[in-house]
Amino acid sequence: LICERPSVVKIIQNIKQDEEQPEGICLITGNRDKPIRLHTAIKGVWGAQTSGANIVSFNLDAFASFGKNQGYNAPIGSKAEFAYTTALNTLLKKGSHQRIQIGDASTVFWAEREHKFEAVFADLFGESPKNDQTQDAKALIAAFRAPHIGAKPELDPQTRFYVLGLAPNAARIAVRFWYEGTVQQVVDNINQHFEDCTIIHGSNQPETLSLFRLLVSTAVQGKSENIQPNLSGQMMRSILSGIPYPKSILASLINRIKAEQSKKDQNGKSLQNVSYPRAALIKALLVRETRYYYPQQKEVGMSLDTTNNNIGYRMGRLFAVLEKAQEEANPGINATIRDRFYGAAASTPVAVFSLLMKLKNHHISKLENRGRAVNLERLIGEIMSGVDEFPAHLSLSDQGRFAVGYYHQRQDFFAKKDNQ
Repeated sequence: LICERPSVVKIIQNIKQDEEQPEGICLITGNRDKPIRLHTAIKGVWGAQTSGANIVSFNLDAFASFGKNQGYNAPIGSKAEFAYTTALNTLLKKGSHQRIQIGDASTVFWAEREHKFEAVFADLFGESPKNDQTQDAKALIAAFRAPHIGAKPELDPQTRFYVLGLAPNAARIAVRFWYEGTVQQVVDNINQHFEDCTIIHGSNQPETLSLFRLLVSTAVQGKSENIQPNLSGQMMRSILSGIPYPKSILASLINRIKAEQSKKDQNGKSLQNVSYPRAALIKALLVRETRYYYPQQKEVGMSLDTTNNNIGYRMGRLFAVLEKAQEEANPGINATIRDRFYGAAASTPVAVFSLLMKLKNHHISKLENRGRAVNLERLIGEIMSGVDEFPAHLSLSDQGRFAVGYYHQRQDFFAKKDNQ
């Protein structure tokens, strides 16, 4: 094509160059080229100006160095400037299949050459279609993990893969996160993320949770606009790199659970503050923390583990049993001990559980089914057999195990009911 001929390309590039600015070393290519004073605006970043914004931008005298202004402060050659701005505008354009929105970060991704993984990457982090709970993200990546199951890979697993997260920052665009690796590394790390988040759940709930649903579980009122600005980028970096999740997520989840312990729905029923997404994310956080920093300790399982002797986990189980005894002793009750005591029980058990154990005796004595009363007493005895005394305080990690233990025990009650 005429537009691809070297002589034509050189003339077009020279049109954009400022003749007054001498050639210099391009920061991107390392080759000699005339730098661009004003870079082309990048459009399509959610939350940025509709007319476009810049990654490279100097608009005040305080930013100038050695008398160089605007784009000359960060000299980028005309060829590199045209390449990166055109590529980003193409990836970010409306209807692009190579961009997803993760929190406040407009995320684009691509392979070094055409690869089928580009077509499924967005599906791995998105919501499954409405009323379709059969879509399993694990099934989408099975074809890309062929070497792990001894099958011949149909697609080149060593193809380089890139992910870039961009977020608005006043009149500029900030790089929220950047990742590069092979398709095989990305697939393995995403698969490990789904494995870490796997936890027992109801039959009507999705098998895998999207990143958006996990992030929303940390936000006030469950609204996407309340997701902490840096959280999405940190989470995405942890998933793609296979490193531990940021500790700030655990603190956010614990705070949300405590803040919503007494929230009720429109019918006056208490809302489940330790929900499936929250329990799954807390479990994933704890599993990775243990795997990387305390490999000698026992990891939190995906379902009830009666052999787990962690004090936080056992306190969570005990709290769930005491709440169950209250519910069965008072059928149809709107508010349970969770509405008043969850926050204190999870952080300072010694201040609450002495009172709750006395209430337990009252609740179990009201049960008409004496066999059920005996079973509850036996279950409480099994949990307390590994507890010498109620702890004065629980660390943040143990408060997370408290939530998971509570969730596991509640789910175990539901499972037994279904079996009957």
